[in-house]
Amino acid sequence: MVREFEELLSLDKTICADLFSEVKYPWEIFDRLSEYIVELGKSLPSDKYDYYEGDIWVAKSAKVAGSVAICGPCIICDNAEIRHCAYIRGSVIIGRGCVLGNSCEVKSSVLFESACVPHFNYVGNSILGFCAHLGAGAITSNLKSDGSLVTIRLESEIKTGLRKLGAIIGDKAEIGCGAVLNPGSIIGKGAMVYPLSSVRGFVPSNSIYKESGKIVRRV
Repeated sequence: MVREFEELLSLDKTICADLFSEVKYPWEIFDRLSEYIVELGKSLPSDKYDYYEGDIWVAKSAKVAGSVAICGPCIICDNAEIRHCAYIRGSVIIGRGCVLGNSCEVKSSVLFESACVPHFNYVGNSILGFCAHLGAGAITSNLKSDGSLVTIRLESEIKTGLRKLGAIIGDKAEIGCGAVLNPGSIIGKGAMVYPLSSVRGFVPSNSIYKESGKIVRRV
């Protein structure tokens, strides 16, 4: 990946580091995420992972509530916790020590180790870095209201060619309760987003997003 995105995500904190190393921009993984999960799943040791019909691999050490719905392909790694009524809609990697909480929904996404999505969240076509945290009710919106292709806005505009793209959330970023990350949002490493914010574009690393046009650097 290009340097700016390498600094957002610790590739030693995911089971799919080689997938990211093959692309220039992190959202390019979505083109082959489903295929990759199946390939990787078949290589996982049977003494550590249980296989379920539909290309679903769950670590034996993971805690999965009986009310959880899982569609493959999917990999749930060591010591992850999937709580009551969570819904995994397919093409998902949930990393070691992650939490997917009550009534949360996730699809076509990668959660790095210890990412936390604990309460009534939606995560679609997104990447959550190491120890990234979504407050209750925070969502990643992955489809523009007019259905047009998503553009990433950094120093210049980058056309992704994707109709569906949520957010790229850097390591240890904190997203406040009820926040909406609009399609193509990039949240920097260690950044904080105020509750109830509607975020569009790029939030720099180690900054606080209060509202559009009001971003302050943390000391």
